[in-house]
Amino acid sequence: MSDAQASFALRGRNPDVLTCIANLSNDEVFTPPEFANRMLDTLAEAWAANHGGANIWADKSVKFLDPCTKSGVFLREITRRLTKGLADEIPNLEERVDHVLTKQVFGIGITYLTSFLARRSVYCSKHANGKHSIAKGFDTDAGNIWFERTEHVWADGKCRYCGASQKTFERGEGRETHAYAFIHTEDIKTWIAEFFGGEMQFDVIIGNPPYQLDDGGYGTSAAPIYHLFVEQAKKLEPRYLSLVIPARWFAGGKGLDEFRESMLTDNRVRSIDDYLSASDVFPGVGLKGGVCYFLWDRDNLGPCRVASHFKDWPVTIASRPLLEEGVDVFIRFNEGLSILKKVVAVESGKSKSLSLPDSKRFDRLVSSRKPFGLTLTTLEVPTP
Repeated sequence: MSDAQASFALRGRNPDVLTCIANLSNDEVFTPPEFANRMLDTLAEAWAANHGGANIWADKSVKFLDPCTKSGVFLREITRRLTKGLADEIPNLEERVDHVLTKQVFGIGITYLTSFLARRSVYCSKHANGKHSIAKGFDTDAGNIWFERTEHVWADGKCRYCGASQKTFERGEGRETHAYAFIHTEDIKTWIAEFFGGEMQFDVIIGNPPYQLDDGGYGTSAAPIYHLFVEQAKKLEPRYLSLVIPARWFAGGKGLDEFRESMLTDNRVRSIDDYLSASDVFPGVGLKGGVCYFLWDRDNLGPCRVASHFKDWPVTIASRPLLEEGVDVFIRFNEGLSILKKVVAVESGKSKSLSLPDSKRFDRLVSSRKPFGLTLTTLEVPTP
């Protein structure tokens, strides 16, 4: 058995090492392989639906990018699928693996350490051109998984790209800056061309970006940055974009209002899988509000398939616009749509069985600024 055959055969053993490693920090939460494969399944179904049933994993021209790779799980699973799918097109296993790794699979590490981890997962060697690497066509250590220390650009005590606190993140050479390269440039297309050696058009961008800046805030008070990865990825105009991100953006706030509006009015967002409990996706991770992954389809506009997941409850699925007519909020629960439509029917006078005097509408009874007649800004909590 060749080295390449042995490397791929070993991946069938249990346990998978990527199910066993612990998260490194708040922004280095590793994606479980099983969940990464759910996202890849959603991608493959959309590709087949839009390409006459074609198998994306049997197409040797498709290019994939993970712009925030950590463990390398997405790139590894994509490589595994392409290696199987291209068996007829490229019969020789070593040639097939080398083609996939040098021509189709690309990543950008978020830290120095995780870039080595990702290369080890994908190339079976932390050096892409090392003697143990299953890729034989690289002449650099990095291969197609790039990392280079990036610095924040300070202005008035904050990074003008990501909003990081200069006081917290202006560090010495020996510490990570957490200035993620993908979102620290104004011209992402030129930047990508520079570091991957020519103009690159990615068909698929997929991954799990860092969620927040750990600069003193905690939980919902920490500054989010995941939306910056979504916005930057869209500028590269891939055919498909799929990222797993916190679901808090459904409600906006904390710098997310513009992002929320852009997502909810973008009819290229064709599916959202919403997990109300983040621990169902990332065991042991407490993330209030849950998480979701979405599929953005550049060339196919239409309603969004919204799937709600919670524990072992039945999954509810509905195909619908993200914003219902006359409503400026996202109805997260599919079951709530029927209630909303009944209320809208009453307000429009179309319901013959129900009537609702204007004086009884909830927004006429309760003020968001002065609930129960008390102005929020004047409320004081007595000191114990």
